[in-house]
Amino acid sequence: MAYSDFTLDAVTKQFQIHQKMSSLFVETELILASDWLRQSLEHGKRLALFSGNEKARSEFIIAPIMVEIEQVFGNQIAIFSGKNLEGDKEQGLTGECDFILTQGAKSLTIQNPILALVEAKKADIELGLGQCVAQMVGARLMNARQDVNHPIYGCVTTGEDWQFLKLEEQILYIDCDRYYINQVDKILGCLQSIIKLSINN
Repeated sequence: MAYSDFTLDAVTKQFQIHQKMSSLFVETELILASDWLRQSLEHGKRLALFSGNEKARSEFIIAPIMVEIEQVFGNQIAIFSGKNLEGDKEQGLTGECDFILTQGAKSLTIQNPILALVEAKKADIELGLGQCVAQMVGARLMNARQDVNHPIYGCVTTGEDWQFLKLEEQILYIDCDRYYINQVDKILGCLQSIIKLSINN
């Protein structure tokens, strides 16, 4: 097995995780998107629409948002795209991740993951939840090997829709709210909250 083989039901049963709906970002402040990001998204949405596949959404919509948040935090975080995250191969917690956001300065290898972001296949958020949670469990195991213990966040996105998750102990918190690309200032605010909480933990 690999991350992409997990359904939400399978991963929560295998790792004895309990689901709970919760409002994760009640008091989150907005981050005003730069002119560069707004222009990139305006053009990128059109390109992704005509391309009609996950790769296009990743390149034209998701990647610019990740670049923007990286610019906000500089050397405090690093973003990896298409890298393998080796959690525990024997348990199926292995495979390539769409995006992994880590705490600390840029490096060639993944260290101290904070957030796993999954591009929803077939533009279906629910289909991506199992894969995302499996990556979150893998990220937590990687952190444990480095004596790092903080909640792991996840996000499944179509590019247009964004669903956030948090894994703390054996509880998977699923955000009651779903955010949309026309709320990019809120999406950036959620990402900022995740990073600040992880850095201060």
